[in-house]
Amino acid sequence: MVELDAPLAPLTTLRLGGPARRLVTATTDDEVVAAVREADAAGEPLLVLGGGSNLVIGDAGYPGTVLRIATTGFTLDGPELELAAGEVWADAVTRTVLEHGLAGIEFLAGIPGSAGATPVQNVGAYGQEVAQSVTGVVAYDRRAGEVVTLSNAACEFSYRHSRFKADPDRYVVLRVRFGLQDNGGLSTPVAYAETARHLGVEQGEAVDLREAHAAVLRLRSGKGMVLDPADHDTWSAGSFFTNPVLTGEQYAAFLALVAERELTAPAYPAPDGRTKTSAAWLIDKAGFGKGYGSGPATLSSKHTLALTNRGAATAEDLLALAREIRDGVRAAFGVELVNEPVMVGVKL
Repeated sequence: MVELDAPLAPLTTLRLGGPARRLVTATTDDEVVAAVREADAAGEPLLVLGGGSNLVIGDAGYPGTVLRIATTGFTLDGPELELAAGEVWADAVTRTVLEHGLAGIEFLAGIPGSAGATPVQNVGAYGQEVAQSVTGVVAYDRRAGEVVTLSNAACEFSYRHSRFKADPDRYVVLRVRFGLQDNGGLSTPVAYAETARHLGVEQGEAVDLREAHAAVLRLRSGKGMVLDPADHDTWSAGSFFTNPVLTGEQYAAFLALVAERELTAPAYPAPDGRTKTSAAWLIDKAGFGKGYGSGPATLSSKHTLALTNRGAATAEDLLALAREIRDGVRAAFGVELVNEPVMVGVKL
């Protein structure tokens, strides 16, 4: 289906952004590939849209073709799962847990968006990320002009990053394959401290799979991170900033500023001798508490990492708030926050 001058805001969880010059909705892999090839042959700018949950589109909209991937497909072969890129991620996670009793993505419950977006961002939450279970990604390689399958290693996953994100104009994800686990009704080990406390267990323990799934949904709902059209705290792109990962030198400078305020900052070991700290903590301690803001875009009243549209915000309203928070954190702690959502036609 092709629409001209089509509104994009209703297709995003932030409900922001101007129209697409041309919107193509594809319901099969062949339609996806055909639409990409047509745009590429015409030299047309192309934006691939899934669930719209990790996207900030500028108020001017998009001047080229927006390809909305609406493919469906949920296929299980034992514990091996293949999802079409257009499958609703949260629904797919629920099916693996409640209908099939399979572990591996249970702590990723309730995350909005489509399955095809998960390897791009290396989606993660509550101590789990898709890099731990993805076995392959079937994608259209625009450079080679053919459909290819990338192994887990070839995806080059890292924290909220991947080969697909590093080279966003090359691959269009068609299907994602996961290796899940039949643990006899138990979850994978609980890796996140908050989840362990909520479940009343120690980190590293396995729990009832269904209870793990339900616990994550409760935690996310309490932070406004499960979509609800009636709750403006969920009119967001989820966590707007990634957790900073600091080098040894950056971390030492950061600790000095923290000590001046007589605070203790969260710290987690990261690869290559670096240290990860909490973006939510930084935002709060820099003076931006829950609900901060008096305009049409504010911080969520439930979670400082979510920037929200209170119903009448523009993309520029949201970005003005994001810049204020980024600059305030930098001034207070010397740490540069980086946006997690993809920016289209705008810059932070």
